[in-house]
Amino acid sequence: MELFRVRNPGPMTTVQDLGRLAFLDRGVPLSGALDPFACRVANLLVGNSEEAAVLEITVMGPTLEVLTPADIALTGAEMGMTVNQAPVRGWRSVRVNLGDIIRIPRAAQGCRAYLAVTGGIDVPLMMGSRSTFVRAKIGGVQGRGLIKGDILHRGAGLLLDRPRELTGEWIPQYAPEITLRAVSGPQDDAFREGIDAFFGACYGVTQQADRMGCRLLGPAVHRDRESPESIVTEPTMPGNVQLPADGQPIILLVEQTSGGYAKIATVITADLSNVAQAMPGNTVRFERVTLENAHRLYQEQQTKLQQIRNDLKKMRSAERREI
Repeated sequence: MELFRVRNPGPMTTVQDLGRLAFLDRGVPLSGALDPFACRVANLLVGNSEEAAVLEITVMGPTLEVLTPADIALTGAEMGMTVNQAPVRGWRSVRVNLGDIIRIPRAAQGCRAYLAVTGGIDVPLMMGSRSTFVRAKIGGVQGRGLIKGDILHRGAGLLLDRPRELTGEWIPQYAPEITLRAVSGPQDDAFREGIDAFFGACYGVTQQADRMGCRLLGPAVHRDRESPESIVTEPTMPGNVQLPADGQPIILLVEQTSGGYAKIATVITADLSNVAQAMPGNTVRFERVTLENAHRLYQEQQTKLQQIRNDLKKMRSAERREI
């Protein structure tokens, strides 16, 4: 079903879902939404499964002409969406109709927003996912970001009986000063002389930040003199913090699968959404936590998501009672 005509695509708007998990051992990156929390909630707000495909919008959003009625929800970065020039708050659903114009301007806070629609963005599955991996030109819309004139389709789905909205207590705030909790390693033994300095330093987010990784700039941290300059190339995971020869950290994200630089630390899963929302010019500090704490914080995040699901389920029950 034809959903949107793209009038202006924005600098980087791609189709993403929760990624392709089954092909990492063959060198195919995870891809998927860099901020999975915002992606999941956007889908819940319009009545989709959490795995449905959405539009991931980076820094500045698109202008879209609506071709069929749908419920939409924008989560993540604060981008000031309008429908027919009327402001629409984020983290809530809104009905759009044939001929409406959606505009999503520049982010005021955060970096990436997620636009979910009734039924999800309908593009062909590629290796079990609709996510776009631009470097390999697979997934999404012909393996690329949106361009002017694209026609987007949506899957089958029922329109809501009334709008849904996330309560304020669950909505994240994206401050310019970011603390990322991280576990030491896996190659922290190569940085015995510098690891305390690393965890005490303040780094700036550079312009070299994309879906592959986020390069930081600050006090250089170098390997110990007796440590090898590089390691045997090995698998990497989102959150690994590599230290190349210049000693400036790179936080790896969802479009890299291997690397030969030593990794001083790994950002915990619960904080990866904060990396996704980091803008150039923001500052980052790393806070060391134990693996046990990382597991606990992950469980707390999952509990939060379940509470959100329960809250929205109550809304659905109220909808049915009112029909």
